[in-house]
Amino acid sequence: MSKTIENQTVEELGGPDSVLARQRRDHAEMDRLMDHYAALDEGEERERVLKDLVQLVFSHAFAEETVLWPAVRRHVAGGEQLTARVEEEHQQINDLTVDIERLRPGDRERADKVGRVFALIRQDIRDEEDQVLPRLQDAVDAAGLRRLGAAWEALRRSAPTHPHPAVPRRPPGNALLGVPLSCYDRIRDATGMSASAASANKVLAGLTGVLLAAAAIAVISRKRH
Repeated sequence: MSKTIENQTVEELGGPDSVLARQRRDHAEMDRLMDHYAALDEGEERERVLKDLVQLVFSHAFAEETVLWPAVRRHVAGGEQLTARVEEEHQQINDLTVDIERLRPGDRERADKVGRVFALIRQDIRDEEDQVLPRLQDAVDAAGLRRLGAAWEALRRSAPTHPHPAVPRRPPGNALLGVPLSCYDRIRDATGMSASAASANKVLAGLTGVLLAAAAIAVISRKRH
């Protein structure tokens, strides 16, 4: 297996457009935002940094789960087990962040959950850079890594930016829900709207029901043809 991607050159990773280089840039930005948050006192600037981190983490994870992890499962021996572990970390981050968005700044429980989320994000980065991505690097050539990078970036730029616990971690369920949830999240981000857990769940439940029904119809239709 190739060494961790943490210290490889951009050229070794397949160039700046490679999915490996793109992943590492996002991971570095996550680390920077977490360090910046920890250095600030309670206040608007600290909350802005946390908001930026949440938006990056969830758009990044959605692109991984929709584009990157399916490629790992196709090309890497043991890819199912590798991605299942990362998906479990993503779900824990998702669940904790739902609580963080519900709680008020300065709340002791909120501070504890932020600390737990940061620890999980850092563990997730190490699992990906040290275990999952080097194996993908061994299995896919540089041109393939750049193609994955282009698809990954397109998904990341149009992905949901907040946690949605009921959304499946794998395609096609996450992909079907991604577009309407992204629109919903980006309206929240642009307007500063804070959705209560109850109202968010109602929106999500409605979207889930409609889109999963559409997915079932599509599957049935494909089978008939």
